[in-house]
Amino acid sequence: MDKMLTFIREAGGIALKYMSESGPALKSDQSVITEADHAISRLCRRSLDTFLKDPAHVLIDEEDPRIGEYLDDSFLAKKKFIWALDPIDGTRLYANRMPLFGISLGLMKDRQPWLGVVYFPVLHELFFCDGAHSYYVRNAFGADEKRTLLVPVDEPISAKSLFFCNDTFFDKYRWNDKDFHVMIAACAVVNLCWSALGRGCGCFLRCHIWDFAGSWPIIRSVGYDLRTVKGGKVLDKVDTAFFTKTPKPWQMKEFYLISSQRNYSVIKSKMDLL
Repeated sequence: MDKMLTFIREAGGIALKYMSESGPALKSDQSVITEADHAISRLCRRSLDTFLKDPAHVLIDEEDPRIGEYLDDSFLAKKKFIWALDPIDGTRLYANRMPLFGISLGLMKDRQPWLGVVYFPVLHELFFCDGAHSYYVRNAFGADEKRTLLVPVDEPISAKSLFFCNDTFFDKYRWNDKDFHVMIAACAVVNLCWSALGRGCGCFLRCHIWDFAGSWPIIRSVGYDLRTVKGGKVLDKVDTAFFTKTPKPWQMKEFYLISSQRNYSVIKSKMDLL
């Protein structure tokens, strides 16, 4: 945990340093990559070097061209610890100098979510799970930082509630009710961490493992699960069957709704298939 927190603090400094001149470029899949992505990726490998020398560990880094090779049951069977890094989540926002982006690092043990850190450098907000408890830290890494224990969230949905989704939501679903509203933050860690803090009643996503790995143990500690929209199946461990191998390795095959068990059915009732 100390290694993870030290890394995330240094990574936040890198993100802020490059933010005004991030050197954005487009990958072959039209996603955005910046100088900060490369620099944070390198920092992570240096920070975790001692662990990664152990064959029981593997790092799934969004910027690693070999990540498709790791999506293999025989390979993962030899790995007790799976790290997953998203150097900059919300890269388009970051490349446009907007503050709603985060840095995420998760550690899974025996394929289950265990430790996680997510940091929003511009907002000075940190979320982390130490394996037993999860915390929200305001003014993170400052002299006046304030740490708050995260507790289970199950707020009844009302007209003031927000539901976070991404733009792919509207490829398949229509929002059919006006009693509470959707918000598109275009950043998976915003959707997940803010829901865990009670800023929203839940979220919808279909993303890659590195997008949610850091937030995964955090949301579970507040009673939220990743449930498939179609059948409500809970994603509670790294199962290769849940992810695509090509053309986008480690992308979720299905759409997921993240909320408390009670609110899952309430939110789902507001979603109409197109």
